[in-house]
Amino acid sequence: MLKIQTGKIKDTTVTVPGSKSYTHRTFIAAALSDGQCEISNWLDSEDTNYTLAALKQFGALVEKKSDKLLITGRHGDLDHHDAPIHLGNSGTSMRLLTAYAAVGKGRYVLTGTERMHERPIRDLLEGLQQIGVHAVSVNNNGCPPVEVIGGRVAGGTVHLNCSVSSQFLSGLMLIAPYTDQGLKIYVTQGPVSKPYIDMTIDIMSRFGIDVARDGYHYFEVPGSRTYQSGKYIVEPDCSQAGYFWAAAAITGSSVKVNGITKKSVQGDVRFAEVLASMGCKVIHDKDGIIVTGGKLSAVEVDMADMPDLVPTLAVVAAFVEGTTMIKNVSHLKVKESDRLSAVINELTKMGISAVAKDNDLLITGGKPHGAIIETYEDHRIAMSFAVAGIVIPGITILNENCVKKSFPDFWDVFNRLYLR
Repeated sequence: MLKIQTGKIKDTTVTVPGSKSYTHRTFIAAALSDGQCEISNWLDSEDTNYTLAALKQFGALVEKKSDKLLITGRHGDLDHHDAPIHLGNSGTSMRLLTAYAAVGKGRYVLTGTERMHERPIRDLLEGLQQIGVHAVSVNNNGCPPVEVIGGRVAGGTVHLNCSVSSQFLSGLMLIAPYTDQGLKIYVTQGPVSKPYIDMTIDIMSRFGIDVARDGYHYFEVPGSRTYQSGKYIVEPDCSQAGYFWAAAAITGSSVKVNGITKKSVQGDVRFAEVLASMGCKVIHDKDGIIVTGGKLSAVEVDMADMPDLVPTLAVVAAFVEGTTMIKNVSHLKVKESDRLSAVINELTKMGISAVAKDNDLLITGGKPHGAIIETYEDHRIAMSFAVAGIVIPGITILNENCVKKSFPDFWDVFNRLYLR
């Protein structure tokens, strides 16, 4: 456990690691490409290393060279792998690689932690089945472990439910160039987390594949194509930036996060706008975004496209007079933890009223007090509630090392905020 130090923080600039979402997608496109890809500023974390290790098992050549990562693709030619491929509790790895296995050779089993075996993937499996792929839940419950039999995929038309996760769509789009005919995908429900779809399309474009689309309801990707090898730089992670902007919000300090601009496709860059609507001052520099705390007010905000920052906003809302309504966040129940219940439980421990109502989360701010925070092995719960500890004495984070899932150096960067 880790007791968070209460104290003043300085006006400062921080650097966060590369985007987790972009790193996963860049790794996969590189592994499918026509040669050696040089990747810079990738996120080196538990989740991304699950994807990287799996890609090696599928036959990609991976080499770490100084501050660069070299991944050599084989034009979509994958190896067969008999042993189960373990993906921990990385939902992104499981969903994207389940689709990836469809263009491989023979039988693959993808598995993970006990929590992973509770996370739904049925809609993706049904999408793959529509284009002739054998893809099933081993326990017949719509969750991992999954069995996929890879082979030549004709492609065709898919009607896909994306109300649980946009990653089902991203997985299918990433493999579409390696089908014979390509894919035409109609989204029947959702999608949630729309900016993550934009990130997938952005990566595909950088690797030389254009996607035709009609908003978020129809997507068409050509077949019999190959991703182009080259040099790729992963941009900083806006989700991780949010913790430091939140620290500025509740302390009145100014914190700049390097390398992030409002031009980013990452949806979480808009968290700065949410804080501005609550009373913070936001400055967009050419090389970063600065948030300065101010007198905060409760807001009503739709966070369907920024689910990873809901715990962070919830912590900020605990310090605000009035009730903040965070809308359309019921899909947080199937994240690394039941993130909705986790936020409610831990805020309640701190003396703050937090309730779920239909698809929304309502938080009535007040005077939070110290508590021992259960993280549920969820990195975002640990990092979000650590921010509260800057202001409130007695915040202790259990299992603080769970941050290695996405931000291994978080505690070092966090501790540099304090005045010494």
